[in-house]
Amino acid sequence: MPKFRKPLPAELPEPEVIDLPALAADLRSGAVELVCVLGPTASGKTKYAVRLARELAGLGLEAEIISADSRQVYRGMDIGTGKDLAEYQEVPYHLIDIREAGTQYNVYDFVQDFRLAFADIRSRGRVAILCGGTGLYINAVTAGYDFRTSKPLSQPADSGRLSVAGSGGGHSATATHGPAQKTSVTATTPGTEIPRTYFIGTLVSREVRNARIDARLQARLQEGMVDEIRGLLAGGVPAETLIGYGLEYKFVTLYLQGQLDEQELFEKLSTAIHQFAKRQMTWFRGMERSGVKIHWVEV
Repeated sequence: MPKFRKPLPAELPEPEVIDLPALAADLRSGAVELVCVLGPTASGKTKYAVRLARELAGLGLEAEIISADSRQVYRGMDIGTGKDLAEYQEVPYHLIDIREAGTQYNVYDFVQDFRLAFADIRSRGRVAILCGGTGLYINAVTAGYDFRTSKPLSQPADSGRLSVAGSGGGHSATATHGPAQKTSVTATTPGTEIPRTYFIGTLVSREVRNARIDARLQARLQEGMVDEIRGLLAGGVPAETLIGYGLEYKFVTLYLQGQLDEQELFEKLSTAIHQFAKRQMTWFRGMERSGVKIHWVEV
């Protein structure tokens, strides 16, 4: 009987040091139109994106961040989604807190909202930084998305930039232009051009990432995540909807329904988040295999 060995973990990509003056020059010339900061959960994406925005400001380029997180769009879902709004401070952000919890939001909605936010930022002569871990959303606005087949389009172009047109269509959205300023804008037919994108990935070892996930989960539970979700249920958000949001909202709802005890809540949720982070990295490495160049940095 042959012996089968457990496959070794995939090697991490080699880290780089971003040449910020060169990136700034490309942004000024139009060779790069969008910077995308991506990475798995607990890899430090938001902190890095904010730091990058400040460094670009030091080079004379004001930047704003567009969130690519499928759950941070919802108001009242703060602790569970890890919004950490205090991180942004003076850096304006978009597509956070733009929908009521319990409503539906999908990749089509995100594409329309992204186009509005991106066009607004560019119209004011600023740099847009897309930041998040929802790979499908990132693909949809940097590579295109076929809404007829519900599949992302991935046709690599020069330098790993993808230039496939997405779908248009009318849509209303509220974009957040900073911690205290909101502007309502209505799209008629948003442009379908895919921006030339420079991808930066936040790199962290599996061991460090797992330790961060567990520490962060413990902190969120202590900060009142259970009470937050209990409040959403009391406010009329159906339990099945919260379960459908996954991860924290799924397992805490099951806990509040009496289906899990405290130990099971932590253990099952921690395991689910670890698995989610692994799937995120698999998605991003898949982007690389399709021809996207991701510049990985240690955070």
